[in-house]
Amino acid sequence: MDLSTRYLGLSLKSPLVMSACPLGLDLDAIRKAEECGAGAVVLPSIFQEDIENEIEEIEHLATLGDSEALSYFPTRLSDNLGPQNYLNLIRKARAAVDMPVIASLNGTSRSGWIDYAQQMEEAGASAIELNVFFLPTDLELTGIEVENRHVDILKAVKQAVSIPVSIKLSPYFSSPGAMVRTLDETGADGFVLFNRFYQPDIDLEELTLQRDLRLSHRGEIRLPLLWIAALSGKVKGSLAATSGVQSAAEVVKYLFAGADVVMTASALIRHGVGHLKVLHDGLVADLTQREASSVADIRGRLSRDKVADQTAFDRVNYIRILRGGRYIA
Repeated sequence: MDLSTRYLGLSLKSPLVMSACPLGLDLDAIRKAEECGAGAVVLPSIFQEDIENEIEEIEHLATLGDSEALSYFPTRLSDNLGPQNYLNLIRKARAAVDMPVIASLNGTSRSGWIDYAQQMEEAGASAIELNVFFLPTDLELTGIEVENRHVDILKAVKQAVSIPVSIKLSPYFSSPGAMVRTLDETGADGFVLFNRFYQPDIDLEELTLQRDLRLSHRGEIRLPLLWIAALSGKVKGSLAATSGVQSAAEVVKYLFAGADVVMTASALIRHGVGHLKVLHDGLVADLTQREASSVADIRGRLSRDKVADQTAFDRVNYIRILRGGRYIA
């Protein structure tokens, strides 16, 4: 069975990708992911504000001459300041596996996006995923300004590095398809659909904000499935599906919609990295049952342009579901 695919111009042995999550901090987990059938790994995101806050704290302690506080930090601070630990992770991961190692970056300033992206390239990252986690809670910020911010970030990073650059997007644009097309024209090598934003909850007993992380469930597949199906064949960049992947069924559905790769993290956090083998073997079994010889045989066969009834993706389907659809508890 030929599971090979292309993503961001890179050759992958399979469309399964371990997406950015804490598991990517463990070299053994990365090795096991490859052994279990992953075609690539996206390392956890590096956050610019975390790095800068750490540097500011150490510099502040040094200014105060607080030797006791400084004793809690490594002797050679220069080896650990800034993104050095993350860059070392890139180097070690590249040495540990044959599959592509994709770095993930969340910046806060133009100089930060550029500087850290360049350092990631120098460390050996196969590609960079821009994790543009940005909530426009400033009520004065317009939709156009939000969109331009994404374009400016992509343009700056693309000019700064020569390796492929993908962008992980939110589904909350007024026109996600048009946003993807604009970024595609700007030079994005791929799109990860979609970023899951984590909103706070309220603890009514303590009257405090709760910051918990809810793992995704298979019901979340439908929104990215819709947009991947709509974008398949319409953009030059690769399409990566994420959210809701719990079993091989979701992997197959995303491929039918037109995804080049399918990313998962929640399922691996729930069941362990070895769950990738379950997804891998399930994908092989499904393709075998369909008498398909490769992933390419099914990719995009149920994209919007390929289905006979395109209204299944559009407004008419919305009306039909409300009037006579099946209700699933």
